[in-house]
Amino acid sequence: MADRIRLNKFIASCGFCSRRKADEYILNGEVKVNGKVVNEVGTTITLKDEIMINNKPLNVPKLSYIRYYKPAGYITTMDDEKGRKTIYDILPDEVKHLKPVGRLDKDSTGLLIMTNDGDLINQLTHPSIKIPKTYRVVAQGKVSIEKLQIMAKGIEIEKGQIAYADSRIVEYEGKNTVLEIILYQGLNRQIRKMLDYVGHPVISLKRVSCANIDLAGLKRGQFKYLKPKQVADLKNYIKKVEKISKSQ
Repeated sequence: MADRIRLNKFIASCGFCSRRKADEYILNGEVKVNGKVVNEVGTTITLKDEIMINNKPLNVPKLSYIRYYKPAGYITTMDDEKGRKTIYDILPDEVKHLKPVGRLDKDSTGLLIMTNDGDLINQLTHPSIKIPKTYRVVAQGKVSIEKLQIMAKGIEIEKGQIAYADSRIVEYEGKNTVLEIILYQGLNRQIRKMLDYVGHPVISLKRVSCANIDLAGLKRGQFKYLKPKQVADLKNYIKKVEKISKSQ
């Protein structure tokens, strides 16, 4: 008997959308399996089945994974209503079909993992899975240990939205402070808002790693494909973190 896989997971693994969005397509009756509409989220399929979404065959592209060193001055989105420059203005055509895992704001630099593996994107960004993301930040002024403790305990950066960060002082650089900050959340402009709150605005911010993937060997604006072993190691890393997160 052929191995069966949940339909929403298969759609996500093709890079078409997230699992949650796939569930919406299924519930709305927009998905067909072998010519028949399915509207149950728990539906399972085999890899031999033909899947259509809105009467269009679901293509099963080769999954690709890259790590990209985002430069400053570009936002992390495919299109921008305000006409701002995006990373897709400077990415080579061969990787423009890939989606970023999370975002970095316009002025921030550093690591973006990009892929068409929707299932992986969901795992790396789901709030229930505490994937660590590490940043090197230069903040104005001499940041004290007490200020870092405030950040660790949690700061309300928006109404009802509490942000946390594990931080350490790397060095004092003139009148400023170099920090290493680890986040397990993905809130909008989280580090900038937290440091503004404690009175030390961000001068520069660079993401240096996400999970077990880092910037090693990359120059600003450059990308490299992840090797099969790196992808396997990343997925194993996620499984371990997910298991720990569920046990807490």
